[in-house]
Amino acid sequence: MTRGMTPGVTIGEFSRLCHLSAKTLRYYHDIELLVPAGIDEDTGYRRYAPGQVDDAHLIRRLRDLDMPIAEIRGVLAEPDPSARHEALARHLDRMEAELTRTRDVVLSLRRLLGPEPELPVRHRLSAGSPVLRVSARITRTEVTDWCGRVFPELYATLAALGTDPAGPAGATYSAEFFEGEIGEVVAFVPVSADVVRAGDDRFATLPPARYAVAVHNGPFADCDITYGRLGLHVASHDTALPDPIVEVYLVGPDETTDPAEFRTEICWPISA
Repeated sequence: MTRGMTPGVTIGEFSRLCHLSAKTLRYYHDIELLVPAGIDEDTGYRRYAPGQVDDAHLIRRLRDLDMPIAEIRGVLAEPDPSARHEALARHLDRMEAELTRTRDVVLSLRRLLGPEPELPVRHRLSAGSPVLRVSARITRTEVTDWCGRVFPELYATLAALGTDPAGPAGATYSAEFFEGEIGEVVAFVPVSADVVRAGDDRFATLPPARYAVAVHNGPFADCDITYGRLGLHVASHDTALPDPIVEVYLVGPDETTDPAEFRTEICWPISA
């Protein structure tokens, strides 16, 4: 750091330029996040170059977004503007994902704390139906990203085959998926029987089954509330089977970007 009669503005002037207090600027100097252009040799006062104002503005906004100091330091040290923008974009993507998660949890809590609406439950006997499907053993924390990848792939496969889905997409969740750390999930899209190709293991048939069915309205984040109420109904009125639970996405992310508009059928397997 250069000593002597350093040109630039005082810490007080710089504070007014960037809306950061002198105390904060001294702290940023101490941790070498925003180092003054120089220190006056006679007075020991910090002086800042006008060109540092943009960095100060950027730091203030990134701290408002809770970006860690180490990451901010890396952004400021990046000489390539495009690389700097990419680093900022990655952080904003993380923030948007966190905001979405927080919003979903808040909505879920409001629903949980509010009056409990009546949950209509009906019974359905489903015949075996052909589907195009993808299966994997995944954890609960992976399921959202996994579904976000595989459903577009399933639709793209059908488009390549020159056919449309024969009904809304869905997924089956094994008992192991709920009870353990990992379990089998099968994502599927119904197809007409004439689309199925013999020997092509991408196609399968959902077995016939009897279900207790309820519709969950709203984000996937609070689907567990509907699961709980439907499960209690089954425990009181039916005999549950350990077969996979089926979710049918009547209105899902492929139709709306507003989670409040999602409609998901939850189909609980029961004995005949």
